[in-house]
Amino acid sequence: MKLNELIKKYKKLEGVWNAEGAELVRQIFLQDLEQLDKPQPVKVPQCVAEYIEFKKKNNFHVYGLAWLNGYEVEKEKRYFVKIKGNIKENMLVYGELLKRYFFTKSFSLDDVIYSHTRKELEAANFGWVFDCPGIEIEEVEYDTNA
Repeated sequence: MKLNELIKKYKKLEGVWNAEGAELVRQIFLQDLEQLDKPQPVKVPQCVAEYIEFKKKNNFHVYGLAWLNGYEVEKEKRYFVKIKGNIKENMLVYGELLKRYFFTKSFSLDDVIYSHTRKELEAANFGWVFDCPGIEIEEVEYDTNA
């Protein structure tokens, strides 16, 4: 919550509390809030100001907020890729030992990755699967490779 929002919130509460002295405490609290130091702009050289303006135009504020407030890494969506129809070997997997993609029939293989990101598929020239009517793409709700 921002300071101005907090001040507005407590100004609206005038006369709400019936307890003795509550209104006086509210007024003192508001006075204290209004006296809090407002952040003062930092003086910087012109070259730094130009750099900051350039970064503002390029979403640098997201970097700044992440640096100040912490961040979470947005996980890329993962997908199962299957050939449509009643085909035995219909699941596209990546064999970590073989270092290649292939189709298999079950989730029983070791050292195999069953779900893939769009970036991984496109890097391996499998980007076409997202537009192919004979392929079923299923978004994975959980990480199957953990």
